[in-house]
Amino acid sequence: MRAAVLDRPRADLIVREVNAPSPGPGQVLVRVSACGVCRTDLHIADGELTEPKLPLVPGHQVVGTVVQAGPGAGGFSVGQRVGIPWLGWTCGTCAFCTSGRENLCAGARFTGYHIDGGFAEYAAADARFTFALPQGLTDLEAAPLLCGGLIGYRALRMAGDARRIGFYGFGSAAHILAQVCRHQGREVYAFTRPGDASARSLALRTGAVWAGDSGVSPPVPLEAAIIFAPDGALVPLALSAVDRGGLVICAGIHMSDIPSFPYHILWEERSVRSVANLTRADAEEFLSLAPQVPVRTEIEVFPLAGVNEALGRLRSGKITGSAVIDVAGR
Repeated sequence: MRAAVLDRPRADLIVREVNAPSPGPGQVLVRVSACGVCRTDLHIADGELTEPKLPLVPGHQVVGTVVQAGPGAGGFSVGQRVGIPWLGWTCGTCAFCTSGRENLCAGARFTGYHIDGGFAEYAAADARFTFALPQGLTDLEAAPLLCGGLIGYRALRMAGDARRIGFYGFGSAAHILAQVCRHQGREVYAFTRPGDASARSLALRTGAVWAGDSGVSPPVPLEAAIIFAPDGALVPLALSAVDRGGLVICAGIHMSDIPSFPYHILWEERSVRSVANLTRADAEEFLSLAPQVPVRTEIEVFPLAGVNEALGRLRSGKITGSAVIDVAGR
């Protein structure tokens, strides 16, 4: 099969022929049709996440159809459309797994990091961490739901009942979550790179009530802020924008260092917390909610051979919405 392979960090992925995987016990084999490109893929390729399996097939927003089930793999039929997300395996027995916090399992393994992912024609996945996908979106359109949607939704749940929410960085996750917020009656205030007219336009199209540069104060105090961009300097800005008792949520897996800031912007019971990975409960809840909204994704499509172009455009902030690899189109 053809796959885009990372042989070493800080190098281009190489598209080449490799052996197709076989499903092991409890696994399903999926013929991949589309795979979203996530900033986490960049962090892996750029060596900022330091423990990848090498050589590695990245990609953890995988959409395809089941073609074979390994021993003991249940729940899916051949030909069924499924999605494979970032969380690929957990131990199931530790204190975190048994208390509904499997996203924090110390032994967790992740798709496109420890397990070969979806920048390939076939992928093998644990059936327990594979999900049926809602109708209403094509395979290409559904791919961003599997990380931008799922991790974003976990971050949004952390915001509790906050009605006025700031989104710092308006790309794949934010444009999905803005639609969910509008559906739930919340107000989204979008903060973008200075001068990024495309991101501001996307924000207003997908439900934001205001959009401006990241260094600008919002027109009203916020009850919560979610930081999607991997820039630690945004944390003090977000703290300054939230009202008393407000919450700042860092939604990325990697972020540059947070600069020092004066205590008074944290005082009055403001707080900062992070999001790590996702749980299967998050996936089931969000994938049930998405068609009710209904969520629509804005995508830029690349062939498998164009995976490095997609990563480069994402790295430079030139993707509007979500980048998706059309694996079936090769």
